[in-house]
Amino acid sequence: MLTHLHVENFKAWKNLDIEFGRVVGLFGTNSSGKSSLLQFLLMLKQTKNATDRGIVLDFGGPAQLVNLGSYKDVIHAHKTEESLKWCLNWTLPQKTSISDPTKKRTDVLATDSSLSIESVAHTHQQANLLFSDSLKYGFGGYTFSIAPKKSGSTEFQLNSTEPADSDFRFVRNKQRAWALPGPIKTHLFPDQAKTYYQNAEFLSLFESEYESMMDSIYYLGPLREYPKREYPWSGTSPLDVGLRGERTIEAILSATARKETRNLRYRSPHKPFQEMIAYWLKELRLIHEFKIEEIGSGANLYRAMVKRDSKSAQALLTDVGFGVSQVLPALVLLYYVPEGSTILMEQPEIHLHPSVQSGLADAILTVAKSRNLQVIIESHSEHLLRRFQRRVADKSYPAADMRLYFCDSSDGKSKLCDLDIDMFGEIKNWPQDFFGDEMTEIAETRKEIIKRKMEVAAQ
Repeated sequence: MLTHLHVENFKAWKNLDIEFGRVVGLFGTNSSGKSSLLQFLLMLKQTKNATDRGIVLDFGGPAQLVNLGSYKDVIHAHKTEESLKWCLNWTLPQKTSISDPTKKRTDVLATDSSLSIESVAHTHQQANLLFSDSLKYGFGGYTFSIAPKKSGSTEFQLNSTEPADSDFRFVRNKQRAWALPGPIKTHLFPDQAKTYYQNAEFLSLFESEYESMMDSIYYLGPLREYPKREYPWSGTSPLDVGLRGERTIEAILSATARKETRNLRYRSPHKPFQEMIAYWLKELRLIHEFKIEEIGSGANLYRAMVKRDSKSAQALLTDVGFGVSQVLPALVLLYYVPEGSTILMEQPEIHLHPSVQSGLADAILTVAKSRNLQVIIESHSEHLLRRFQRRVADKSYPAADMRLYFCDSSDGKSKLCDLDIDMFGEIKNWPQDFFGDEMTEIAETRKEIIKRKMEVAAQ
């Protein structure tokens, strides 16, 4: 689970510092930097996925997670002479230990249940090329890094800072006198680091944990695909539901074929995957019944069938309200990804009635708790936020596991306000005009009603 992110000079964020909880809500005005925060994480994920090891940061393209253009487009105020810096902290699936190969096999160098990475990317102004020349991992009170021997040098060396009671030092092999190259991408030590130094093999563990963490991040964008009258499926198992939810039906069929089950809450009975999705669609009062059926035996073509209420006839998903097909990818993603994953969602409430938005908030909180998920939401929905507050107030969800933020922008810089939600669900530092001036709107409406009634009475 992600715990903390610090970024300098990414898009509208001159400085971004954010603490994550199990459920994170990002609210705010348009163009305030909410989406940019998610884009930064997705940029790191697609950089990790890039097959080109020579790439520093993968800014993406039309078919990728994000398409950010160039370094000039992502660096704050387009100042390409500035460096892009970040530090990311996360918890590990289980406590991990590392040892120093130069010591006894039973000696443990460090043990920790969390890990951090610091990295820097910048351009060389003359060549206009992107470089990464600083990489640090923090673990168990130690910092292990690679940096140039001196400023501007193309020769690198491994460094470490350690607790006062430690005598650890990287030991260079004498027969390996060649120059050490710099970091690969922004998270990998060069392969030579493990061969030029006697006791650097454990660095691979940090790289592996970073890549596993990135693999556990899943994303659903704000624009969803329109439902179809039929869906082909050849038995594949997608990793997720797709950026626009285009693989939602495939995911349901895959989980159904594998006879996967899910439970609503801890220790509650397990139900078939498709039944859990149908439960929430009914709980949200969108439909009464939901199932996917094959058009004909061996046809590999399927239809999503629904019943609006108990007395209505079955209909195709395409023939009912648009909201069902829009919320379906969000529900399926929550139940489909592996336990312990991090899910990023942009505007999951889009095209939903206010009451359904509130119900979706309940679904997010319920599944995050029962499946040990981290869910980070970018939203404009007041109803989503109000339901989060209510569930803290009625003790359904602990305030300590929820982080809510308000994003705003002024003078070309995004600002993040940590909303202080107490045990009663109240936000102590409610920003001015958070969701517009609601009380003024109500008062002005009442005044116009009275004025209009007086006019009618005078006629």
